[in-house]
This record gives sequence, structure tokens and C-alpha cells, in this order.
Amino acid sequence: MSAACLVCGGPTSPLLDDVRDNRFGSPGTWSIRRCAACDTAQTDPLPTQGELIALYEAHYNYGGEAGTAYTGWRERLFASPLYRWFLRIDGDVSFHNQRGVGRLLDIGCNEGRGLSFYARGGFTVEGLELNANAAAAARRRGFTVHEVDIADFRPAAPFDRAVLSNVLEHALDPRAMLKHVHRILKPSGEVWISLPNRDSWLRRWFGRSWINWHVPFHITHFSAPALRQLLSQHGFEVVSERQVTPALWVAQSALAWRFDRSPRLAKLTRNPLAVVALMGAARGLLFPLWWLAHRLGHGDCLVIKARRR
Repeated sequence: MSAACLVCGGPTSPLLDDVRDNRFGSPGTWSIRRCAACDTAQTDPLPTQGELIALYEAHYNYGGEAGTAYTGWRERLFASPLYRWFLRIDGDVSFHNQRGVGRLLDIGCNEGRGLSFYARGGFTVEGLELNANAAAAARRRGFTVHEVDIADFRPAAPFDRAVLSNVLEHALDPRAMLKHVHRILKPSGEVWISLPNRDSWLRRWFGRSWINWHVPFHITHFSAPALRQLLSQHGFEVVSERQVTPALWVAQSALAWRFDRSPRLAKLTRNPLAVVALMGAARGLLFPLWWLAHRLGHGDCLVIKARRR
């Protein structure tokens, strides 16, 4: 019996097999299955919520890593004016340059990096985060972070904005996540979503080495039409949509392809010198291809704002 689609419930068929975690090196292999009815794909077999939490705490962006060259360079970059300039050139897939007022909830806030930017942009911020290590780090930055699933979250007041920055694709039930986002927003409140585009030119180039399969952490792999349809079905109206190809994602996919199955891969994708050099080369040499890919709907990242109806 085929796995049912997480978005529409239809049957799925094999798309790709023998896919591994080429970011953090967590053990195991997975397959990717596609639904012909709604054009989404999903990771198979699906991990349980408990398995995912354990994997996040052991392997993900904040597993307690501190004091390394990677984390040191990363924090210096994010604190510098160079970072905001680079976002204007490369594309802001995390909404770090947004300005505004009102209550903002960062869902899957990790160690609070995004909360720092949103607070500087004028918003009153809170976060949701299930990774206990990351939530503790965000609280040490001075933020209110709720260590609870969104299904169980009951805010004191509704929010003006909810951010799902590279988060919706991690949900075991994306329909339920959007339903609860709708619940915690004010009328006409907005959800800001960014996530990898399954129709990406990088996915076509790199195949199973594409960094954004990101198994087992990425559960659902959306195309732009599928995401728009899902939002409409759950009470949202898309108000803006664009596509971005971050130079970092190009660099990491290239490294994953070149060093496929190498035990060095996880370290190489977090080596600041290797990554920055490849980012510069990609941004400088591939700009015309980037521009064309975005016009044809094949950018690597979908960035969408949708209003609650």
C-alpha cells in the first residue's frame, strides 16, 4: 500500500530513492514519493514526532554547538552591516530585513537568531521551539519562547504576524500547522512562509545531492502551485510571492554533490572558508542563470506572504 499524501490524502508513487542526510550526517536512508493529484512530494518513511525531536536535539542547527569557527564567523556576520547589505543582493529568505509593528510569533525560532532581527525591525516578538537546547539558548538572549507544539499553544492575545521561515516543510502535518497558524492570527493577520522549491533548478541539477531534500528533517517538498493551493484551502490569500536562490544553498548543494557519501561532507558544508568561496563564485558566475530560473519558476526558495481571510 502506498503512503498517503500529507497534503491531499491521495496515493503517492516513488520519485527518488537512497537519499541521505547530506547536511548533518544523521544515519539512515530515505525515499522521496510524489503525489500526482496535488504535486507535492514527501519523505518516506515518515519519522515519528519523538524520533524527530531526538534527531533535532542531536544533529540540527542548534545541538549545543558553540565556540567553533563556524558559529563564531556566523555570529559576527549576522551582527554586521554587511549581512543586511548581502540580504538585499542575495535575497532575504528569512524576513530579517522586514520592518513593522505589532505582535510577531516566530514558529520554529531555533536559538532566537530571527527573533533578534524581528525585534530590531520594530515587532514585539515571541517564539515557539520544540528543541529544548535551542529554546534555552533563545531564552538566554532575553526572548519569550514557548516550548510547546503549535497545536497546544494558546496565546494571551492573537498575533499580527506569524513567521514560518523554512519550517512548514518540517511539519508532519502541514495542514494542521496552517490551521493553527490561522487560529492564532488576528483577522487580516499575515503568515510569512519561506521553504525550498521542489521545482528548483538546483534540484534538477544535483538530483539526490540537492541539499534541500534534507532528509529526514524535511517532510514535505512543495512546488509553488501546491503551496498556493494549500494556503487557499486553509483560509489564506496570497498577497506577495517571489523566488530566491540563496548563494549558501548553491554552495552547500555543490559540496554535497562533489563529496557525496564522504565522511568529510558534514564538516565541509560548515567550513566558513569553503562555503564563502563557493558562495562568491556562484553569485558572480551564475547570475544570468539565476535570473532566468526565477523568471521560469525554478528558484531554489519560495517566499510567500499570505493574509488570513
